[in-house]
Amino acid sequence: MAATYSDLQDKVILVTGGGSGIGEAIVREFARQKAKVAFIDIAVESSRALTQALEWAGTPVHFEQRTIAAIKGRLGPIQVLVNNAAHDERHATPEVTEAVWDSRIAVNLKHQFFCSQAVLPDMKAAGAGAIVNLGSISWMTGQGGMAAYTACKSAVLGLTRSLARDYGAFGIRVNAVAPGWIMTQRQLEKWVTPEGEAEIMARQCLKRQLLPAEVAKFIVFLASEEASACTSQHYVVDGGWV
Repeated sequence: MAATYSDLQDKVILVTGGGSGIGEAIVREFARQKAKVAFIDIAVESSRALTQALEWAGTPVHFEQRTIAAIKGRLGPIQVLVNNAAHDERHATPEVTEAVWDSRIAVNLKHQFFCSQAVLPDMKAAGAGAIVNLGSISWMTGQGGMAAYTACKSAVLGLTRSLARDYGAFGIRVNAVAPGWIMTQRQLEKWVTPEGEAEIMARQCLKRQLLPAEVAKFIVFLASEEASACTSQHYVVDGGWV
């Protein structure tokens, strides 16, 4: 039976990239906690479908394409931020232009800083708040074929620890979560092959596929008061790969 954290009820939660994949699972799990959940995503169709499904289920959430200010105007100051949005498209180093590099930095790292910057003043005024930044084990395993992505995901740890140090005095906790190979629909459609399945079985301690909800449940725990002493940390959710 999934855990319920009573302190999350009615808290204002913002999830970036919440329309699909791990982000969708995070949105669903916070909605199950009866929090006031908003998410940002550029994928309009899937985001609206998720919003409608959760409304029918009796756990409504709010979808915005871009603006944090609109979310604050509708729900109030953001108390928990989950910086999840990312793009793991593979890219060969010789083919990466300056424009491609900048676009990868923007979606995989830049937004984590500026979304945090946007919510920190309200958290500071409240004397409390939680931020969870999504990293990846890709840089820890030395994965090739996506240098810009892995560079960003390693930088998430530095960003997390810097923000945790700067804002801990105001009761704000900042942590990073590094998922392993999680079986989102995108991964299943684009990257999971028989060879990939064999690698999972060889390298993970847990000899099974990992699901988005398993990451989401841990993130919700970090946002709750059950994790009240946890900050400036890097948690790996990978079934024992690294």
